[in-house]
Amino acid sequence: MQKVINVLAIASAAVSVAVVGTAGYVYVNREAIIEDVKEKAMEAVLGGAGGLGGAAGIGGAAGGLGGDLPVGAPDLSPQTNPQATPQAEAPSGFGVSKF
Repeated sequence: MQKVINVLAIASAAVSVAVVGTAGYVYVNREAIIEDVKEKAMEAVLGGAGGLGGAAGIGGAAGGLGGDLPVGAPDLSPQTNPQATPQAEAPSGFGVSKF
């Protein structure tokens, strides 16, 4: 029984050392970790364009910003068809329509 308790104590000490060591590593390198996360987030948002300026940055030969964007009328633009039937307005207040 004593051997089992000793093994559990050693395992508990190993886990404690690992947690404290990891916390210490993160504390010491927190600035580098934050900068790395910022760079990866910017790369994910910009799609690897790097920056917003330069010839290759905006639709240039390197396929920067706008390289994969569709060309033409935007899908979400309001329709300006005068012959289209107007949609009924949603009731306001407690279901009482506007006069």
